[in-house]
Amino acid sequence: MKTFFWVSFIVVFYIYIGYPVMAHLLSLLYKERRQEKYIYPDISIIMSVYNEEENIANKLKSIFELDYPKEKIEILIGSDGSTDGTDEIASAASRPRNDEGEGPRNDEGEGPRNDGFPLRLYKQEKRSGKPSVLNMLVKEAKGEILVFTDARQALDKDSVKELVKNFSDPKIGSVSAELFFREEETQTGRGVGLYWEYEKFIRKAESRIGSMLGATGALYAIRRSLYSEVPSDLLLDDMYIPMAVIQKGYRAIFDNKAKIYDKYSSGAREEFARKVRTLAGNFQLFVKMVWARVWWQFISHKFMRLLAPYFLGLMFLSNFDLVGDGVFYAVFMMAQLLFYIAASLGMAFKEKSKLLDIPYMFCVMNAAAVEGLGKFLLGKQEVTWKKT
Repeated sequence: MKTFFWVSFIVVFYIYIGYPVMAHLLSLLYKERRQEKYIYPDISIIMSVYNEEENIANKLKSIFELDYPKEKIEILIGSDGSTDGTDEIASAASRPRNDEGEGPRNDEGEGPRNDGFPLRLYKQEKRSGKPSVLNMLVKEAKGEILVFTDARQALDKDSVKELVKNFSDPKIGSVSAELFFREEETQTGRGVGLYWEYEKFIRKAESRIGSMLGATGALYAIRRSLYSEVPSDLLLDDMYIPMAVIQKGYRAIFDNKAKIYDKYSSGAREEFARKVRTLAGNFQLFVKMVWARVWWQFISHKFMRLLAPYFLGLMFLSNFDLVGDGVFYAVFMMAQLLFYIAASLGMAFKEKSKLLDIPYMFCVMNAAAVEGLGKFLLGKQEVTWKKT
């Protein structure tokens, strides 16, 4: 049992502490340099949407306010079988809003003014999934740089020019923005917020070493010449597209000056559904692609994270059997019990306390990894996203 305990202990320690610390230290010792100069090539802003009438007007407002030459921007929106008012709002946004109020509406009831941005809406009557929509839009895009973004998050006015400046370096193929959450005092928000800061710490280190894994799906950019068609059944396009860029010998980096803003999930149920999809997608990517160029990062950051719940379970069970073998095992068992009791209390009471929120969301995310594997093996994770 001691062998099982120490193997599982070392693996869990490496996943959550060892690898992040090692990546950070390496990033301080060995830092890939890159040149940065503001450039303004033609860009195509690409957005796949489904039933986003609550968000799309605010999104377009943030695009229309970008600090980037509007004559260098085209906006391509693909509606994947939307059944609400998304298509009407996007269609109205393609025309300048006049004084009579024609045009899209944001959540304050105001219509963002389109002062000459070319916007094209492509409608698919039948849902086919985001990969198919992206492949279709890229074929229509004319820009040298493709900027991918989602409908829900608002762009900072400087975000796109900060992304694009990195392409002045010929070695850069993909650039990811930094996602910031608007402060909301919810249990899920507190737990996810801390997790996201931890995740960004790792991504920044990986970016400095050479290349980060994937991108922040809310906002990232690549060179159009490096786009690889996304398989129609793929769940994580924001991992696949940048990783395909890396496979071609270019770097995928993180730029914290390119900012985008989001809200926390409304509750643990929604966050759980997101994580199940993401983690099922990670299993899928491990099968679909060869990660030769960033194998250490992918195995340590992504693949081993998928195995964490099983090693956590093995560590708990083996520790339980070793309680009588010394003070260390007894104390460590008590620590584990207190952690899982705190997680249970967090689920039951939802009180404002990080002592409960952190273990609760930690358990939610590991439970999502288990369900994600099940859905991947059974082929039950659909490529089309269903809102919770």
